[in-house]
Amino acid sequence: MKDTTPNDKQRIGKVTTRAGDSGNSKLATGRTVGKHEPIFQAIGSVDELNSHVGLLISLLDNPASDLAETTHTATLKTIQQDLFNLGAVMAMEGQFDAPSPTSLEDEVATLNAKLPPLTEFVLPGGGMAAAQSHVCRTVCRRSESDMWRLIQDIGLTVENYTAAARYLNRLSDYFFVLARTLTATEEEQWQGPNNA
Repeated sequence: MKDTTPNDKQRIGKVTTRAGDSGNSKLATGRTVGKHEPIFQAIGSVDELNSHVGLLISLLDNPASDLAETTHTATLKTIQQDLFNLGAVMAMEGQFDAPSPTSLEDEVATLNAKLPPLTEFVLPGGGMAAAQSHVCRTVCRRSESDMWRLIQDIGLTVENYTAAARYLNRLSDYFFVLARTLTATEEEQWQGPNNA
């Protein structure tokens, strides 16, 4: 049951504000920006990715499901926190530190060491959890692309933006090896022109 006890810290007091009905919204810095601009595209992509990670956690952490697998949920919950931090990087226009990709690199190396070598591209699938990890991977790649578009749009290098893009690059690697790890059947591989 959700705790509804009031606390001293209330970040969101009113959900419907109508403040964005004109097509603009305010960043955490106070600057008003059009919702069509690259910064909101990037923020939205990261938010979408976080929702997909939540679905993956639900698939893995459901005791009523035959997919129940809690080994990876702690890492995924940390990733969700990191993705909110990436949103803060953008909302604060680079005045917030991006998460480090080091732990992701270590996790990718650990998971990949247990997997058979790749001989061809892998088709997304392999069960609900593995397929959802592939969805996370593809949304993550789009989020990285949106981040680089934002960096190009502002016309200068903001270190926390480029660090955020690097994090997303490593994160897509993580979702790929996680998908392979979670695959419940033999991996389906691409039958390319050289394999026909």
